[in-house]
Amino acid sequence: MLKDITIGQFFPGNSLIHRLDPRFKLIITLIFLIMLFIGDSPVGLAIGAVFTIFSILLSKIKPKLFFKSIKPILPFLIITAILNLLFITGGDVYFKWKFISITAIGVKTSVFMIVRIILLISGSSLLTYTTSPIALTDAIERLLSPLKKLKLPVHELAMMMTIALRFIPTLVEETDKIISAQKARGAEISTGSLAERAKNIVSILVPLFISSFRRAEELATAMECRCYNGGDGRTRLRQLKSSYYDYIALIVTLIFFAAVAAVNLIF
Repeated sequence: MLKDITIGQFFPGNSLIHRLDPRFKLIITLIFLIMLFIGDSPVGLAIGAVFTIFSILLSKIKPKLFFKSIKPILPFLIITAILNLLFITGGDVYFKWKFISITAIGVKTSVFMIVRIILLISGSSLLTYTTSPIALTDAIERLLSPLKKLKLPVHELAMMMTIALRFIPTLVEETDKIISAQKARGAEISTGSLAERAKNIVSILVPLFISSFRRAEELATAMECRCYNGGDGRTRLRQLKSSYYDYIALIVTLIFFAAVAAVNLIF
């Protein structure tokens, strides 16, 4: 299950999505997230789904990678959907047994929640799948550069955000190794009562925290050895340059956004 977590990974390629300016990709992703949350009708959510599928096809990334990113959260989605079905009432009653009732509003809320989260994860994952950590850092720093006038450490903030994303796959891999090692020593990680499982998690968290702090210290030492001193006087090998493809992608995104907003007003 842990090996299925792909968030934070970068898959090199030469697709149209890969070649877009990372600054535009960040803005497009933000517009996409807003689009999903304002889509309150089936038509609006369908427009968001079309946009997501269209972007995935343009990225030329295998769809199974997106399924792998969704697979770890499926149990939580199912549990949340069941709770919505049972506790949200309103509209026509489809099923009723004693105190349990399934209504139209409960079904609509459950379906909307599942579809919205799946689209959100797929669209957000596309950003890291098609953008290298260095390019993502530069894009975040450039977009937040106006905050430098307020004496905020923009470069350091961008660096921390990118390092956090970059080390998610590393921590997942480390967690999987620790679980395998503990099982080899006879630890029962996935069996027993809920209290016993919670107690056994300690045997995973403690070495994971120790390993994380050790990696952080090694990274800090490596950056100091390379004379890293923040963004002051720092130059870049590759300068971010926008092209007409970036503006076309932004315009297309805004068209989809306007369509969702128009659907909300109509319905």
